[in-house]
Order: sequence, then C-alpha cells, then structure tokens
Amino acid sequence: MKQSLTFLSWLLCAVLLSQSANHDLLKVWYTQPASRWVEALPIGNGRLGGMFFGNPACEQLQMNEETVWAGEPGNNLPKGFNQVLPQVRELIFAGREDEAQDLALTRFPRRVGGDNNYGMPYQTVGDLWIDFPGHEQAVNYYRELDIARAIGKVTYQVGEVTFQREYFASAIDQVMVVRLTASQKKHISCTLSMSSPHQSKRVVVDGGQLMLSGTGSDFENKKGRVAFSAQVLPLVQGGDLLCNDSTITITGANSVTLLVSIGTNFKNYRDISGDAALMAANIIDKAKAKSYPQLQGDHERDYRTLFDRVQLELGVTDAVKKPTDQRVIDFAKGNDPQMAALYFQFGRYLLISSSRPGTQPANLQGIWNDLLEPSWDSKYTVNINTEMNYWPAEVTNLSELHEPLFAMLHDLAQTGADAAREMYGARGWVMHHNTDIWRFTGPIDGPFYGLWPMGGAWLTQHMWQHYLYSGNVSFLKGVYPILKGCAQFYADVLQREPKNGWLVVSPSMSPENAHRKGVSLTAGTTMDNQLVFDVFSNAIVASELLGIDPSFADSLRVMRQALPPMQIGQHGQLQEWLSDWDRMGDHHRHVSHLYGLYPGNQVSPRMQPELFAAARNSLIYRGDVSTGWSMGWKVNLWARLLDGNHAFKLLCDQIAPAPLEMKGEKGGTYPNLFDAHPPFQIDGNFGCTSGIAEMLIQSHDGAIHLLPALPDAWNTGAVKGLRARGAFTIDMSWANGRVTALTVHSGIGGMCRLRLPNALSGQVVLTPAADDSPCPNPLMAASVIKPPLMNDQVNLVGVTLPQTLLFDFVTMPGKSYSFK
Repeated sequence: MKQSLTFLSWLLCAVLLSQSANHDLLKVWYTQPASRWVEALPIGNGRLGGMFFGNPACEQLQMNEETVWAGEPGNNLPKGFNQVLPQVRELIFAGREDEAQDLALTRFPRRVGGDNNYGMPYQTVGDLWIDFPGHEQAVNYYRELDIARAIGKVTYQVGEVTFQREYFASAIDQVMVVRLTASQKKHISCTLSMSSPHQSKRVVVDGGQLMLSGTGSDFENKKGRVAFSAQVLPLVQGGDLLCNDSTITITGANSVTLLVSIGTNFKNYRDISGDAALMAANIIDKAKAKSYPQLQGDHERDYRTLFDRVQLELGVTDAVKKPTDQRVIDFAKGNDPQMAALYFQFGRYLLISSSRPGTQPANLQGIWNDLLEPSWDSKYTVNINTEMNYWPAEVTNLSELHEPLFAMLHDLAQTGADAAREMYGARGWVMHHNTDIWRFTGPIDGPFYGLWPMGGAWLTQHMWQHYLYSGNVSFLKGVYPILKGCAQFYADVLQREPKNGWLVVSPSMSPENAHRKGVSLTAGTTMDNQLVFDVFSNAIVASELLGIDPSFADSLRVMRQALPPMQIGQHGQLQEWLSDWDRMGDHHRHVSHLYGLYPGNQVSPRMQPELFAAARNSLIYRGDVSTGWSMGWKVNLWARLLDGNHAFKLLCDQIAPAPLEMKGEKGGTYPNLFDAHPPFQIDGNFGCTSGIAEMLIQSHDGAIHLLPALPDAWNTGAVKGLRARGAFTIDMSWANGRVTALTVHSGIGGMCRLRLPNALSGQVVLTPAADDSPCPNPLMAASVIKPPLMNDQVNLVGVTLPQTLLFDFVTMPGKSYSFK
C-alpha cells in the first residue's frame, strides 16, 4: 500500500514538473526589439557567444569567441617584491599598516609602468548585420529565448507576410546558426555585412562567404597577438545571391540559413601558433554538410542532456502572461513564483552556454561582451566572482561544466609556482585576486586591492567540493598535486603574529575593504584563516584517502592547530579582522569574513551556535542593498542562516529593474535578465541560482537537509534532479512546508543521512539519529573547528532553529529510494 501511495504521490509530482518543463514557462520573451545591449538575448556554446537584438529592419548579432583577449603570453610578476617583503611584515606586526601598504606600493605602482601590467581585457569580435529593406514598419512583433531548447526566435509581420528568425549556438557543430524564413515564398531579401571595433581588422567576401579577420588589441605594455577569423556562410534556398567586396545581398529567397564560425590562433596560454582562418573554415565545411533540421536537432539534443536534469515548480499565476521585462518590474510586488523558477533555470542556461568541457571558464561576463575594454576587463576576479560563477555547477547537476575551471587551475599551478618562488621564496604555487587568459598570477592592481595571496586557496575549494559531490577518488588523485602545492605555499609563508603566537598570512587583506581609511593591508584576516584551514584540511583528508604524504599531512595538522580561531567582536559580530575593527555602519559589498558560513562549512547552527549568531549579526549590519553579485551571495548566506524569508527578500531585491547608467552599487536585473553590478556581471545570476538551490537543499553540515530555508512564498512546489554531497540526487515535492514525496538516487552507495521537517516512510526504514551523533558519511561531514574567543562584553542575538528530524539509511550504488 505504501508503494502505491508513493507512486501516486510521485505521479502528482511528475505532473507538476511537466508543467514546469512547458516551453511557454521557460521562455524569456518581449514585444519589442532590443534597443541596447542589455536588452539583447544571449546564445552560446561554451566557446562562441552571440547577442541577438531582433530589430526587424536591421538585425544585429554581436559575436564573441572565448579566446579573443588583448595581449600575448607572459606572466606579470613584479620585480623586487621579495626584497621589501620582510619589512612589510615587520611594519604590519608593529601596527603601521599604512606604512606597510606604502612600501608595497613601491613594487606595485598605481600607474602601469616598466615590465608590469594589471592584466588583459576580454574583447568582442564584432557584429554581423542583416539589413532587411522595407521591414521598418513591422507589426505583431514578438521576440523570445526558449531556455528549455536554447533557441531564440523573432517573428513579425510586414504586409501579409509573417517573417521568422531563429538563433542558436551549437556545441556539437561549433557554429552559431541564424535561420530566416517567411510565410510566403521568395520574400526574403537582405544584405549581410560585418563590422568590428578592433583597429586591426579586415572584411572581405571570398568564395560566397563573408569574412571578418583581425587581431586582439595592444594593451598596456603587451602586444596584441590573438588573431581571429569570423566567417559567415549563407545557405540560400531559392532567390539570388550577389557578392561584392565586403557585403552579400540575397534577394527573393524562400529561406536562408547562416552558419557563423569563428577561429583563433590561440592553443593555450603559452602557444598562439594556430591558424585562425583554417580553424573557422574547417568548422564551416563540416557544418554545411548538415541540413537545418539536423543542425537544430543535434544542438537541442545535446543541450537538453544537460538542461533537463533539473526541473523546478514553484507555482504558476497569471503573471506568466506578461512579457519578461514587465515581470522583472512586478516581481517584488509578489504573486509570480514562477519568475523565481525561470530565473533559476536562466542561470543554468547561462552556465551551459558559457562553460563546456574543453573551453575556457566563464569570465566576469560569462562569454558575452560587446567592448574592447569592458569594465574590470571582464577578467577572472577570484576574490569572489569567478568562484561564484561555479556555485551552481554541482548542486544544479551540471558537474562536468566545472571542468574548464579545473583546467585553468592546472595552468595556474604552473604559473603560480613562479609567483610563489619569486615573490615569497616559497614552495607550491600562489595567485592573487585576479587572472586572465594568459594565467597571470602576480598582483593585479595596486596593493590595496591586489596584494591578496589567497585566490588559489579559494579556487581549489571547487576541486574539493567536486570530490564531495561525486566521491570520485580517481579525480581526487589527479588533482592532489594542486591541492598539495596550494598547502605547501601557506605552510612556507605563514608568520607568527606577536600577540598570541598564531600563524597568519601576512601581508594580506579582507578583500577590497579598508580597516581604516585608504588602508586594507594587514595580517590574519578572518577569511584568510578560514581559507587556510580549508586548504590544510582538504590536503590532510586527501592524503589519508590516497595513502600518500603522511608526514606532510602531520605537519599540516600541527600548523592548523595554530591558526587563529574565529572571534566574536564588540558588536556581537563575527570579526572581519584579527583585531576588533568592524564598524556597524560598514555596508561594504564584500562580506569576506562570512566565507566560513557560505560557501564554506565552518559555521554550523548546531555545532557552533555562537558563531552562527555572530555571523547573522554581521550580515544584518552589512545590510541588504549592494551590487548584484553581493546580493546573490547574501541569498546563499541567508539560506545558510535558515531564514528563507530573508533570502527571498534578497532575491526580490535582485530581480528588480537595474539602473541603466553604469555607476553605483545598486544591483538589480536588466531587461534580458542579466545581473547588474551595475554594469553587467554574470556572477549575480549564478549566485542567485545557487541561492535558490540552497533554499531547497543543503548537504554541507552532516546531512542532506531538505527545505532548510523555504520561504512562505514557495509553500508548495516540486523539484527534480538537485545534487547533494555524497553523490546523491534528490527529487521531492512539498506542500504547506512539509515534504510530501521524496526519491533519493544514490550514485556510489553508502550511508545517507536526511534532515527533514517531517517524518516519511517508504520502501526502506529510516533510522532516527541524534543531532550529536557522528556523521555516517564523510562526504557530508561538517568541518571541525576550534571554538571562538568569547568576549565577556558580547551580547549575542538569540537564533531559534526550526524543528527537524534526523534519519539514516543505507544505500546501494545506482539504486533509488522513494518515500512519502
């Protein structure tokens, strides 16, 4: 009888999820063309990116290729830093941090000069233009991006004829495709042209193809040496095709399929010996052998193998009948739960479209950029932003999309070895707060922002989390040298601070925040201590699992014991610095000292309730309003604080119209659903996607916690395919805040511990467990940390935890277990 009820319950859940999969609910759509870039819609295949505007009279497809950056191979290590390093440390420990920062500035000048530079910008390729004479007075206009299929579409009417355009970027065939059709034959007439803002460029027509070639820009003291070739092949059914020197004109066609291919000479960060034109031509030659239905079908099947893994249903109201830009305006007013599900899936769409195995990692704008010098160069900022891009990868069932980040880490461990040796006289490898396609590992920007030697420490956590989600020991063995090298660096550079004898990183900072006006440099910041704790812990456990380097692991255990504990300061806050310098009015966008709460797992409501309350105080003092990415981080933090309503409030703040001017720290969402700093940064999209998942499932604190931070607005719903640590996949439905149906899919077997708001029964018996019982699955175990220093003056805010039940059961590899 229980099995029958479980089946019926899951049948209901399947009906709900099939509604969520309905294409009409997973479309971003508008009733007007884009008038600016942040209204255009993105397509991408990991390597190629395009933004289509949909103007009836003149279509614009802005094009990107992931390796088109300014500059050339080379590192950016400063000269002579090791000579001043001992004095910088002495000044910091003497409390003369401003003098230490000024001394460091002599090696990292504010203005670029000599052999140093601050990284290269990611750059646009240019634009494909399609002019349609006589289409200026189009009516019945409609534009959409179907994220369930990764296909864009524009339709409109001119006279009695309905015109349609389709757009997609195929990872299978490595081309962007534009399809032009009409409701009547011989009505497609247009002219193709290309342009680019690059100084070094050339547009020609050769062999019936439109070709744009160029070279990435010179920048600072680097010569632009990335050559690119963009080629467009029109496949015309009916009609005539006329080529001149730089344009192609099509008249009276029944249909037109445009294949857009882009090649570069980039092979890797040290090798740019490729043939850009040959690469693009070879791709075109293979793709043109397929019909349009074959190209589209292969693209859609490939994409949906990734996208369809997760489905989310939060309820549907009449709000879905409104165009997306209006829904963004209305979201905070309530009564549109499906908008949150759409925004969640849009984030997954962006990750699939900007990060595929074998490609470069998603950068600050994913893969979409229309400028030669975008804000912050659209580089890899690794004091939060790059990591944030990959927060959804594991939990939203896109694990293999993590691979480009891991590949970059293999590169950085090589270039970072030079930085460790030349700058710090240390073993292992290090990078600072920023890098680019050339894998720079020296400081980028002056010491106030750039002298933060913790970028590698944070990035390696993604390798460790991938292991926790997959349990793949072979993967762990392959990345162990990188984890070990990271730990070796800190083992060599940690310094004894004079007051307590703790081992600290010096010099460093709490990213981008000043502890007094104009001064960030210090030693032993809370985030640094948390990161080093994780780096050492990961290396220790990996050493045990792999049965290697026992003496090295023992040395790390001793050093880990000497790291500073997290401290609670005078305002009842989790201190950001070693000294109690926090200011209650500080609303800085970075909340770096809360890394231990999220994405780390060093602050548990049950194991460290005082720290948990202090972290909550810190987040309250910091405030809600900030940049888009910061609000995305705060969604995750409030979810970890088990406050679903506050997490939802931050989500509402983020899904709100963004200011179109490029200044300030206002956050919000552009009409095309891109996150705004402002300007556009993609990390806010990814942060909110992971935050929504974190509201529904958490698995870092010794159990798979279901509905840990469910807001009142999502009282009923269903989700399928979220991943949990321990190689588990979760399908569930809920009503009135209670789980009504659950299936746990076990990838590698082993003990599964569940934390639930209510009891369930099913095909196996759930064994009650106590909160203080050891976690039976090491992949879900929480970190064990030292207790904080307690200040007698501290007034802690009380936090009441929701009542939950804890259960264990044994799973077998590849088996599924259903409950209701």
